[in-house]
Amino acid sequence: MTFSSLGLPAPILKAIDALGFTEPTPVQEQTIPVLLEGDGDLVALAQTGTGKTAAFGLPMLAQIEVMDLTPQALILSPTRELAVQITSDLQSYGKFMPGLRVISVYGGASIQTQIRELQKGCHIIVATPGRMVDLLSRKNIMDISQIRTVVLDEADVMLNMGFKEDLNRILSETPAEKRSWMFSATMPQDVARIAKKYMNNPVEITTGTKNTGNENIEHEFYMVHARDKYAALKRIADFYPEIFGIVFCRTKIETQQIAKALIDDGYNADAIHGDLTQAQRDNVMGRFRNRSIQMLVATDVAARGIDVDNVTHVVNYGLPDEPENYTHRSGRTARAGKSGICISIIHMHEKGKIQHIEKRTGKRFQQKQVPGAFEVCGKQLVALMNKVREVKVNSEDIAPFMPHIEAALEGLSREEIIQRFVSVEFNHFLDYYRNTPDLNIHQGGTRGGREEQHGGRSGGPVKFFINLGERDGLDAPALKHLLSVAGQVDQSDIVWTDLRNNYSFFEVRPEQAAGLLRNAKSGHTFMDRKVVIEQRDRQSDDRGSRERTRRPASGGGNRGGKKRDRKRW
Repeated sequence: MTFSSLGLPAPILKAIDALGFTEPTPVQEQTIPVLLEGDGDLVALAQTGTGKTAAFGLPMLAQIEVMDLTPQALILSPTRELAVQITSDLQSYGKFMPGLRVISVYGGASIQTQIRELQKGCHIIVATPGRMVDLLSRKNIMDISQIRTVVLDEADVMLNMGFKEDLNRILSETPAEKRSWMFSATMPQDVARIAKKYMNNPVEITTGTKNTGNENIEHEFYMVHARDKYAALKRIADFYPEIFGIVFCRTKIETQQIAKALIDDGYNADAIHGDLTQAQRDNVMGRFRNRSIQMLVATDVAARGIDVDNVTHVVNYGLPDEPENYTHRSGRTARAGKSGICISIIHMHEKGKIQHIEKRTGKRFQQKQVPGAFEVCGKQLVALMNKVREVKVNSEDIAPFMPHIEAALEGLSREEIIQRFVSVEFNHFLDYYRNTPDLNIHQGGTRGGREEQHGGRSGGPVKFFINLGERDGLDAPALKHLLSVAGQVDQSDIVWTDLRNNYSFFEVRPEQAAGLLRNAKSGHTFMDRKVVIEQRDRQSDDRGSRERTRRPASGGGNRGGKKRDRKRW
């Protein structure tokens, strides 16, 4: 099937052709004819990256009366990033519709500027729920009583982000006879309730299976101790030298810290989160699209609207609480018929989350072993040799220097030249990986390697509970800093941390335990919450024996004493 057979008007077909689109995706093929021919409501379930914007955008544009410069359609999206992306796409699709005006309104930008644009008139408004409610609350600014079409894009994400009340407020001000189109990757109960309340016998179209992900994605997980997650992330990145992926973190603080650590360790990485201005976000995304950045570290919210082809890997540095969010994350790879890998780095207590996601999505995860030094170095060496084979050689420029090169290498055999050439580029990588430990958790919950396991020996570290966790924006470094203040203990004496969602465990050296417990009773607070620290039995969470915390392998950004170039080999 081609776009011309769907019944779209000539100006839109011309724009589609100029964009290089040839055949509609399954969701476009099924929805566009329905939306062009009927006046009813529609619920379309399709995974991220399947062309949903064109699926509702093309028929919407076909029905716009350009001579009538009043808002005829409203599109609600969960984030400003997605709102900007949708606006850009619609403007591209309507390139040959003279006079078409599509306006996006969202938080984080001047509302006065957006009001001035709205007052000039427009045909389509693309909005985030929060900013839309703000505009509706201002007198004589926003009138949507004549809106003909409302689109809820990524409805499941909007509800997960807590926009239920905002959506109810907005939809209640739209005319009852409007057309409502809902597009979502999953169909949780809240989405179904919205559809039932505001839609009239909607046509339901599903591409794939409800609440599941793309079939071209391999789902893998690596199980390590919580303290080894960052080391495992680096090990996996080194094992895939050509990685072009998105690393998902649970909190903004964690996103910033992981991105900074990767940059300091010589990786081509950067972070994207809600605190970035639109200009900063555009800069980061531009570098990601041209592959100056290989690993984009992001939160779920900030990643909405990312539309980048050829992403090879999605890495869950922290698993989401809801399977639907896992589906959205994994959908960033394997787009347009390509294949991809979704990797989750978990600790022992997150194994249940994997099983829950498997049950809800119908996907099966394969447990993988964090690659060791030999496997990583082998992959890096092959990548280096491929780079040598593919490098462009300008024979004319190098010709004058060849006699000097040949003279310098005289007496060396072919094998010696190859070995020395490889060693120039590869020695520091080999040195870094020479004594790296096994990060995998083996039988009994212990990590392999040569380090001494202290188990439950008398005189070993003392375990504590604290009533704060990831939900409070903490990660291991932040928790250690908090304990150094509340417990008056040096961070180097905190030898193990295990953060959960609502609480955490940690261990300190035995000589510091009494003082920490005494100082912790002084009534410290964190984010207006009273800090509660209690001593616990070291085996109370059945975690098995633990090794002492060590400095990260990349300490100080060095690998074997030599800083890696930002350009990955």
